[in-house]
Parts: sequence; C-alpha cells; structure tokens
Amino acid sequence: MTKPCIICVAITGSLPKKANNPAVPITVSEQVESTQEAFEAGATIMHAHVRNDDETPSSDPEKFARLKEGVEKHCPGMIIQFSTGGRSGTGQARGGMLPLRPDMASLSVGSNNFPTRVYENPPDLVSWLASEMVEHDVKPEIEAFDLSHIFQAAKLHAEGRIAAPPYVQFVMGVQNAMPVDGVVFDFYVKTVRRLFGEDVPWCAAGIGRHQMTLNQWAIAAGGHVRTGLEDNVRLDRDRLAPSNAALVRRAADICAANNRSVATPAEARQVLGLRPVAA
Repeated sequence: MTKPCIICVAITGSLPKKANNPAVPITVSEQVESTQEAFEAGATIMHAHVRNDDETPSSDPEKFARLKEGVEKHCPGMIIQFSTGGRSGTGQARGGMLPLRPDMASLSVGSNNFPTRVYENPPDLVSWLASEMVEHDVKPEIEAFDLSHIFQAAKLHAEGRIAAPPYVQFVMGVQNAMPVDGVVFDFYVKTVRRLFGEDVPWCAAGIGRHQMTLNQWAIAAGGHVRTGLEDNVRLDRDRLAPSNAALVRRAADICAANNRSVATPAEARQVLGLRPVAA
C-alpha cells in the first residue's frame, strides 16, 4: 500500500493530569513544546484542548489563540485542530474558539454514554457548531462514537452543512460506548466508503490500552490514525509514555511495517482538502 498515513496527535485532552503521567502538557508553553516534538516525530495534525492552571478543562479562546500562535511558529504547516468537546464547556462556549480559524475542529454529531456521564450533543448545538465551522472555513473532523453518528455525518454532508471531502474518525474503547471489536470496525469502514465513496479519507482512535490496536487496524486498512496522551498515557502495562512524540513514533513504526509512508503536512492538507498555509 502506497497511500501516506496521516498521524494526528491528541496532546492533552480534558482528563489526564500530571498525576497520571508527568509528561501530560498542561500550560500553553508545555503544549507547544510537546507538539513540536510530536511534529518532528511525524505528526501532521495536532488535536488540542486547553487547560486552566489547576489542570481543569477550559474553553478560553485566549488560551487557544496563544496555542495556535505557538504551533504555527514552531511547527510550520502542521494542521491545527481544536476540540469542541463537551468536557471543556457547555453550549455555544464549546465553539468560542472557532473564529480563530484553525484548520480543523472536532465535531461530535450525536450523544452517547461515557464512563460516568452522558456525553450530550443535542441537535441544535451540533447544527450551530457545524454552521460556525462553515462560517469560519474550519473543516470538521466527525467524531463517531456510534454507528448512528456516521449516518448523521452523511445527512449533514448531503445537506451541504459540512465541507467535502468529509472526514470521519471512529472512536472505540470508551467505557459504555463502542467497544473495540474487529467486525464492527470493518463494518464502520465499509459504511463510510458506501456513504461517502471508496476514496474518502477516514481515521480511527483507540482509548487506553486499545490505542495501538486501532493504530494497527487503521493503518492496515488504508485509514489514518490518532495517538497521543489524551487517549492513552502508557506505552504498555508497565511503562508510562515519556512523551506524545513517543506515541507518534510508535504509530510511525506501524506505518513502516505496513509499507506506508507517514504523510507530510502538505500531503495531509491535500488529502483532507484543507486551505494552503498562509504565506
């Protein structure tokens, strides 16, 4: 297989703390440094949350702006993707950073169970977030925690409410949501190709110990991958991951084992239909 693989690094998330792994980057300066290391290891998308100084989640646009500025300076061409996830804020505060015009933003198009709560994505909020992404030329990455979310993405695409080509990420391994199941994974891939076309790009993410499994499945099946300390703080049962870059290097090694190159920023932008980097 010759198709380059896009590696997304989810650097921080809303949950992991220094107590879980000292390498989790919390401050903006830590996030920029960790992202640069991951970029040099082969990551071409940076998926970003921001935190308060006490490590609690934040939706502060000013923090996102400083993070975007730092990544643009130190990681030329890297694709910047902001999270609009529900752990960091409520209502339209979840999209308050979209006027900053990152290249991409995550978009969860339906609700589902999480370990201790319902992850709520009501239709009116999904509609508003999608419209804001169109308004500010931000490409959504559809986070699919359930089969119905893929069909909802197809509906939004058919209505012209998300940009082509659509980009769907399967998230597997969240407790109380979709488990890691190879038959289901294969069906997800077939469903995306049936609804959006054989050549549409797609991605997969595995949570915790399942991260490497989903990396392996997606790379072997011609998809793209997400890794990083947001989803998994360990290399294995006995070792913490020393950095986001270490998890990116592991994904790159899986690419090499499957005869796939790691996509450059320019290749990734072309695959995803993103606007070119501003001069």
